[in-house]
Amino acid sequence: MKEKRSFGNKMLTVIFSIISVIYLLPIVVVLINSFKANAYVNTDTFALPNAESFVGWGNFIKGMTFGNYPFLKSVFFSAFITIVSTALILLCTSMAAWYIVRVNDIFSKIMYYLCAFSMIVPFQMVMYTLSSTADKLGLNTPYTIPIIYLGFGAGLAVFMFTGFVKSIPTEIEEAAAIDGCGAVSTYFRVVFPMMKSIMISVAVLEVMWIWNDFLLPYLVLDRTEYMTIPIHVQYLKGSYGTVDLGATMAVIMISIIPVIVVYLFCQKYIIKGVAAGAVKG
Repeated sequence: MKEKRSFGNKMLTVIFSIISVIYLLPIVVVLINSFKANAYVNTDTFALPNAESFVGWGNFIKGMTFGNYPFLKSVFFSAFITIVSTALILLCTSMAAWYIVRVNDIFSKIMYYLCAFSMIVPFQMVMYTLSSTADKLGLNTPYTIPIIYLGFGAGLAVFMFTGFVKSIPTEIEEAAAIDGCGAVSTYFRVVFPMMKSIMISVAVLEVMWIWNDFLLPYLVLDRTEYMTIPIHVQYLKGSYGTVDLGATMAVIMISIIPVIVVYLFCQKYIIKGVAAGAVKG
């Protein structure tokens, strides 16, 4: 029996190792091509840079200085939209989830099912009217687009937060109420600190989505004034539509690094938070 379990564990290790390599391969390909001259990216895509193809940091410098739009400006808008949108989603949806669980009336149940239903509605169903609606409401700037991200990100966040709040004993909140805490004070002093693991899990998921999102900013923002990093990559074109693939790979690599860093620092909370938000609910 032990030999069978040992063999099964080894097989699972091999299978998951192969899956990990498959997932990492695109990142490795982008990395090695970001140091190659443009002519070698197409011809020797999977080969390591050699003496002829290696250009050092030239592609990174070219990618950050190519065109008329400053790359650092794109970095600022991507970072601002990601940070503000994630913070807005965490605050509003965690409070909404706490209200849904603790009030538990017909209105709160309708709210919950609407949020859950929004997760299965394809973005393509609303994308055609989104641009004009955003223009009319003044949501077409990096400083207002977080409101749109709140709407699209609320479904998953409320679903996960609701499952976690159900695991919090009501006696703790009742004790806070006896000590004189109101609803707002109870949330920020008692409930909010207890939601650390699920907060980080939701934050990582939202950051990965918003930072890499291309379609929503492309549809909503005025691209002559505001560009995020994914949009900036799209516009790395020369005359007659030619694309410098080396510079493009370098910029893509720059955009990948922040997400990887965030994930590495927060990975221990992700599975714990997802399990708490989904299984306990």
